[in-house]
Amino acid sequence: MKKLALSLLMMLFVVAAYAQQQKAAAVNGPQITFEETEFNFGDIKQGEKVEHIFAFKNTGTAPLVLSNVLTTCGCTASEWPKEPVAPGKTAQIKVTFNSAGKMGVQNKVVTIVSNAVNAQEQVKMVGNIVPATAAAGR
Repeated sequence: MKKLALSLLMMLFVVAAYAQQQKAAAVNGPQITFEETEFNFGDIKQGEKVEHIFAFKNTGTAPLVLSNVLTTCGCTASEWPKEPVAPGKTAQIKVTFNSAGKMGVQNKVVTIVSNAVNAQEQVKMVGNIVPATAAAGR
C-alpha cells in the first residue's frame, strides 16, 4: 500500500512539473516580470518626497515596449524606458511620491501598460504620512 501511495505521489509531481514546463514554454511574445511589486516606505513626514526604482525583466521571447505608466493621482510621478527592452534584458521604472498635503496611510498604485502577454501590471508604493512635528520627535 505504501508503494502504491508513493508511486501515485511521484506521478503527481512529474505531471505537475511537466505542466509547468509547458506553461512556461507557451509564452510567445514579450512578458514583463518585476523583481518586486510593492515598496513600503514606512513613516515619513508630511511634505517629503520618496523615490523608488521598480526593476523588471523581459522574460518573454520578443521586444517589450511600455506604452504608458499610469498613476493614481498627481502626487505620484514616473519615469520609464521609451525604447524596447530586448528579451532577457532588464530595465527600470522610477516612481516618485510627493507627500505634500497627504496624511495617514497611503497606497499609491502604478499601472504599467505594455505590449506584453501580461499587458497590464501594477506596482505599489505604500506607507504612512505623519505630521512634520510628530516626525521630528522620532
